[in-house]
Amino acid sequence: MQEQEIAVKEARANLRFARISARKVKIVADLIRGKDVDEALAIVKFTPKAASEVIEKLLKSAIANAENNHDMKHENLYVAEIYANQGPILKRIRPAAKGSAVRIRKRTSHITIVLRERD
Repeated sequence: MQEQEIAVKEARANLRFARISARKVKIVADLIRGKDVDEALAIVKFTPKAASEVIEKLLKSAIANAENNHDMKHENLYVAEIYANQGPILKRIRPAAKGSAVRIRKRTSHITIVLRERD
């Protein structure tokens, strides 16, 4: 018994060190996971969240990668995977009462989108 591995075409786009927390990005990412790219673009365009602008730009980049680098058809593309992982945290200090200081954590995230073709 020989198992044949079928090469699945996929196009991906990464955004590293985005200055938005991964928690905020995941809210928008969950909305478009598994959707066709045109539908996903429409959802992202009209979602009033800070992360939607970042994800829209990244999704357009992934679509361009699929069409130009992997010869995939725009009509068959869908969002197979989208995830946001936590990046490094920029730590800043803000003065507080009685000569103390409060630490401000400016969070970053790494966002990845993977597109595949429907059969």
